[in-house]
Amino acid sequence: MIYLLLAIPFRSYSQPAIIMISIPFGMIGAIIGHVMMGYSLSIMSLFGVVALSGVVVNDSLVMIDFANRRCREGMTPHDAILAAGVQRFRPILLTTLTTFCGLGPMIFETSRQARFLIPMAISLGFGILFATLIALILVPVLYMVVEDFRSQHHAPPRRIDS
Repeated sequence: MIYLLLAIPFRSYSQPAIIMISIPFGMIGAIIGHVMMGYSLSIMSLFGVVALSGVVVNDSLVMIDFANRRCREGMTPHDAILAAGVQRFRPILLTTLTTFCGLGPMIFETSRQARFLIPMAISLGFGILFATLIALILVPVLYMVVEDFRSQHHAPPRRIDS
C-alpha cells in the first residue's frame, strides 16, 4: 500500500522502491534493540514494527523528494542527491533523535503498568535509529545507481531528416 501511495506522485516505479528499502533495515534495528535491551519479540513488538514502517519511509522520502526538486530546477542527479544529503541531513537527524528521545522514557520505564508497551517502544526507537543511519548512506547510493542505469539505457531521441 505504501508503495502505491508513493508511486503515483513520484511517477516512478524505482524511486518508491528506493524509499521503501529502509523498512527492512528498521526491522533489523528493532531486533537489535530487543537483543540489547533483553526483551523477546512479542505482538506488541510487531505493532511497533508496523508503526516503524510508516515513520521510516519519511527520511528517505524527504531526501528523494529534495533531489527530484533540484533535478527539475536543472541540477544533475549527482549534484541534486549531494545537495539533498547535505541540506536534509540535519532535519532527518533531528527528527530521528527527537523521536528516539521521546520514546526513551517508555523504553527505560520500570513500572509494571508500562511493561506491555516497552517492546513496542523498543521496536520503534531502535528501528528508527538504525534505519536512519542506513537511509543516510544507502538511499543516495541507490538513487545514483538508478539514475546511472537510466542515463545509460535511455536511448537519445532520434532525429529524422527529411
